[in-house]
Amino acid sequence: MTKLLAYPLTVLYFICFGLTLVVFHPIQWFCKNVFGYQAHKISVDWLQFFIMRCLNVLGTTFSFTNPYNIEKGIPLILVANHQSMYDIPPLIWYFRKHHVKFISKKELGKGIPSVSYNLRHGGSVLIDRKKPVESIKAIEAFAERVQKNNWAAVIFPEGTRSRNGHPKPFKTKGLLTMVKHVPNALVVPITINNSWKTLRYGKFPMGIGAHITFRVHKPLQANHYEDKIELISLIEAQVKSSIDT
Repeated sequence: MTKLLAYPLTVLYFICFGLTLVVFHPIQWFCKNVFGYQAHKISVDWLQFFIMRCLNVLGTTFSFTNPYNIEKGIPLILVANHQSMYDIPPLIWYFRKHHVKFISKKELGKGIPSVSYNLRHGGSVLIDRKKPVESIKAIEAFAERVQKNNWAAVIFPEGTRSRNGHPKPFKTKGLLTMVKHVPNALVVPITINNSWKTLRYGKFPMGIGAHITFRVHKPLQANHYEDKIELISLIEAQVKSSIDT
């Protein structure tokens, strides 16, 4: 019965989601080219808000738990497990005061209204996974921008999303590069649960009634750890400690 209900709700969601992307694409362009970075950033933040409202059509709800007072105006590295593309809008929205940027695969940099434009022009970095040397250099340059502008960089060290909620081992190279090149960053481990349930049946129909939760763990000052591998191991342990499996 639940899956049958998912079909019409998914159609309605796709209509709302598609319209949101199409409407916000020219808004982003206008904000960036007429008013500059800050206006573009605000338009991107509100894009995420409306994407989350689109997901409400599917009965999807969100909870964000952060008991820590994270200072603004310092570079952050947000490290989370990865369960679906719907991890992203809440991270941008809830951390919007910190100017969230992403390390993303280059394929997402074209063809998707609003999303591709933001990835190309909003300060994120697009990498080619088939070219690891070039990717690391791109991440190094990205890290320097994060350091200079006091942005928040999101990294999903699993590399690819978990389709059933079970965490994958962290791939350390990208995260290690970020930690080394943003030496005064505050590293914020985050556990995401249940976003995989939005795709429990695949892309159509979508899963309904998912309660996606975000739990922020105690932030770690990167330059307090001489052994960066130890730091990454600690981050991985924190992130995985609260994953529901």
